[in-house]
Amino acid sequence: MSVRPDTVAHPESAAHTDSLTDTETRTAASATFLTSLENRRVPRLGGFSVTLLRLELLRKLRNRRTLIFTMIMPAVFYLIFGLTNKGEMLGSTDAALYISVSLATYGAMIATTTGGAQVAIERALGWSRQLALTPLHPAAYILIKVIVSMALGAVSVIVVFVLAAVTGVHAPLGTLMASGLLVILTSGVFAAFGVMLGYLLPAENAIQVASMVLGILSLIGGLFVPLEIWPDTLQTIARFTPAYGVGEIVRAPLGGGYDHWAIVSVIVWLGIFVAGSAWALRRDTARV
Repeated sequence: MSVRPDTVAHPESAAHTDSLTDTETRTAASATFLTSLENRRVPRLGGFSVTLLRLELLRKLRNRRTLIFTMIMPAVFYLIFGLTNKGEMLGSTDAALYISVSLATYGAMIATTTGGAQVAIERALGWSRQLALTPLHPAAYILIKVIVSMALGAVSVIVVFVLAAVTGVHAPLGTLMASGLLVILTSGVFAAFGVMLGYLLPAENAIQVASMVLGILSLIGGLFVPLEIWPDTLQTIARFTPAYGVGEIVRAPLGGGYDHWAIVSVIVWLGIFVAGSAWALRRDTARV
């Protein structure tokens, strides 16, 4: 029995048909996936949740470097600089109390900045790109980072204030509570600063650069020494640094008044760092 040539199935034709079928299947699957992304329900508050906040905090507390920056460094600085000025006066304020508040502020700045800058490690591990595939809004992610970093800053404040009380530096409880609360609130500026650096710098440089920049800002901004010892030009420059605004605000409850420009400075710098963090996050995840 003869077979007509046009009825014979050619292997090349069958393979081509299978290839087209696979391509169409993948295309259809991709279209379905994209449609599901468009139709997925956006979570409340952009994905912000107490559970995610708690997990972030626990993860930070398991990091030994974080604990060193948060607890040990501020305490050591206080023992070196605070106790040596015990009993002296700085204007109408106890010098040791003035220094303890300043060092608590610096400790909170270090804790919040390094806590935020650790997103550079997450970037290196690909975690930020994984988050970009979820409904988590960048603003909610940055807010979680800022709150967790501020919580670490609160630990620094408690450590320094307890150590100051143990070593005989006393102040009214209301004054300490007001200063401590202001330190925690204003440290959010540096938490946003750390997040921004974490998205702009490589993982191996982010924390080192952040620490160096904070040291310079703190010195110029008057956290380590009173601004009166600097030349007039440097004092003018200092007023435009975030450390100056924060320092003026947190020391206001100690008496002696403060520069009202500090409030404007802190608000402006917070807006700059939050906007910069959101921009850097979108840029980093744009290739997902």
